[in-house]
Amino acid sequence: MFKKILIANRGEIALRVIRTCKEMGIKTVAVYSTADAESLHVKFADEAVCIGPPPSNESYLKMSNIIAAAEITNADAIHPGYGFLAENAKFSNLCAEHGIKFIGATGDMIDKMGDKASAKATMIAAGVPCIPGSEGIIEDFEECKKLAKEFGIPVMLKATAGGGGKGMRAVWKEEDLQDAWDSARQEAKAAFGNDGMYLEKLIEEPRHIEIQIVGDSFGKACHLSERDCSVQRRHQKLTEETPSPFMTDELRLAMGDAAVKASEYIKYEGAGTVEFLVDKHRNFYFMEMNTRIQVEHPITEEVIDYDLIREQILVASGVPVSGKNYLPKMHSIECRINAEDPYNNFRPAPGRITTFHAPGGHGIRIDTHVYAGYSIPPNYDSMIAKLIVTAQTREEAISKMKRALDEFVIEGVKTTIPFHRELMEHPDYLSGNYTTKFMEDFEMKS
Repeated sequence: MFKKILIANRGEIALRVIRTCKEMGIKTVAVYSTADAESLHVKFADEAVCIGPPPSNESYLKMSNIIAAAEITNADAIHPGYGFLAENAKFSNLCAEHGIKFIGATGDMIDKMGDKASAKATMIAAGVPCIPGSEGIIEDFEECKKLAKEFGIPVMLKATAGGGGKGMRAVWKEEDLQDAWDSARQEAKAAFGNDGMYLEKLIEEPRHIEIQIVGDSFGKACHLSERDCSVQRRHQKLTEETPSPFMTDELRLAMGDAAVKASEYIKYEGAGTVEFLVDKHRNFYFMEMNTRIQVEHPITEEVIDYDLIREQILVASGVPVSGKNYLPKMHSIECRINAEDPYNNFRPAPGRITTFHAPGGHGIRIDTHVYAGYSIPPNYDSMIAKLIVTAQTREEAISKMKRALDEFVIEGVKTTIPFHRELMEHPDYLSGNYTTKFMEDFEMKS
């Protein structure tokens, strides 16, 4: 087992990893930028090393600084959390070159699954259902036009190196294809330095349902059931729940089997998520694989009583997975609390928190790194907390979430708490009748 783990991340996920490490008797090293000197992950780690100024490319993305921090503190493993370097093949390989265990996928696995075109080709070879689309990167607009006619409008253009919705365009009319092609390529080039595009049939009324998997170094994997992440804004998840209200026993079995098949085909090691689009007829199609822990992992932990960070660490140290697939025993919902103004197009709202009161009671979990007096820096993602509730049924979980949101007080900055309060009263959400298009028609009440 590892003696000391450096957490190459910040905020709530860094604190989350530190807590499990402490419970396992493993020493921890926090890294931080000067903007995060007062963050709780810095205060609660056994050691902390400043790795640079606020800009991410000079701190949390600066591989040489992170490796140096691991070496001077004698850390024998690095946990990357999510975001930043969590899915960076070069960093995974760099850790291996320095004799430091990267708690995550190997560089080869990240390369295989990080590029959307190669991931799709890999999944087709593994026998996992995929959305009809181009076999690889489209060479030019003429090929794009030909494929769009072949699959039939509507279609979706996607950047092969994309993420977070960048370089994606839905095309509903043939005459809009050229503009979508040009603008998607320009956006992808600016965001990722790669304007390679591929095209897929657009799935109408889609649900975004993902399957949590864990694979070991012996080529075995198991799944931990599904999460429904369909409530999104600009491809960014706002809330998640498990089990999905759209799921059936047959669909769960089929999607779980497909996710395990995908993981074992690439001999995946670590915690990962196989993401699917599911149409209104409950046909499911592989979308992408996230080779890291997910923001929304706590709801899975709550419904099956399972510490995913602990499992990540055990698998990285050579312990095999149980081989057992897990089914949800309860219902859990997560609301992402962001420092954003939901009444003003969700504009980021960094600043100083003057009052912070977290809800409590049975079945309530808060994952956060902030507190009264904490200043939210403008340099990073706006998520400041995750509110997770768990109950016997979906109806009870929604009631519990409403109560918890009413108790949750954050003053000094705008947050998405009012949005989640309204969401929990929305008839389509209450009935479980929502898709990834839900937010297109959602309007905050004044």
